[in-house]
Amino acid sequence: MRTEAEIEEEKLNRKIKKTVWNAINEYNMIEDGDKLMICLSGGKDSYTMLDIMMQIQKASVFNFEIVAVNLDQKQPGFPEEVLPNYLTNVGVEYKIIEEDTYSIVKEKTPVGKTTCSLCSRLRRGNLYTAAQNLGCNKLMLGHHRDDIIETFFLNLFFAGKIETMPPKYETNDGRFVVLRPLAYVKEKDIIRLSEIRNYPIIPCNLCGSQPNMQRQLTKAMLAKWEETYPGRNEIMFTAMKNISPTHMLDHDLFDFKTLTPKLMGEVKAGKEFELL
Repeated sequence: MRTEAEIEEEKLNRKIKKTVWNAINEYNMIEDGDKLMICLSGGKDSYTMLDIMMQIQKASVFNFEIVAVNLDQKQPGFPEEVLPNYLTNVGVEYKIIEEDTYSIVKEKTPVGKTTCSLCSRLRRGNLYTAAQNLGCNKLMLGHHRDDIIETFFLNLFFAGKIETMPPKYETNDGRFVVLRPLAYVKEKDIIRLSEIRNYPIIPCNLCGSQPNMQRQLTKAMLAKWEETYPGRNEIMFTAMKNISPTHMLDHDLFDFKTLTPKLMGEVKAGKEFELL
């Protein structure tokens, strides 16, 4: 007889896999012949993404390849053996890239400033190079639903723009498509699956050491909202898929300057209309 933990794990895995599959279908993420680079950081999100994508690969109607890639940024104390051991055990093709971006970030970032922006740019550049060398046409990142909501509010509060992380986008140079298959998955489900499966989590000594950065403050704010008004995050996420360009203020999305009533010509001609 199966234990309660085994039953919970099966239900949670099925829920997450279904949610990922819905995102893949809705955004047409995968096609025959794709070679997907699974960007693995060693955190709960990327472990979950790799786990679910390996399951989907086995059951999928699409014929695609997977290669897991980790960027070893040479952070002090980074356990170099953890990921190779894990990836070998699960039986996936993988590549570890060694680039000392840690030293560059620490050198270039002023004291008291967050390291995320520079670290992200350096990491993306190295991952794009790896994708080209490995013959991958698409990259998969482990951002989940909560990341997308948090990024929306970070841009709203601190950057003055309405923008977030799309589930699918093309790189500026047009070489790759970047995918976020966990876009619809709730972080709490990822956390629980990670606990059950005991993934060998590797903490980030850069991001994890910045407790007062804007993302952490935004995450705390959203958690408080969700506690006070249960279901609020679900509503906000739905709103990001339900945008009305005519009811915003962006001239690039809607031509406000040339907007005139469709019946203006008949009004000028003297035709009478019933007032409603």
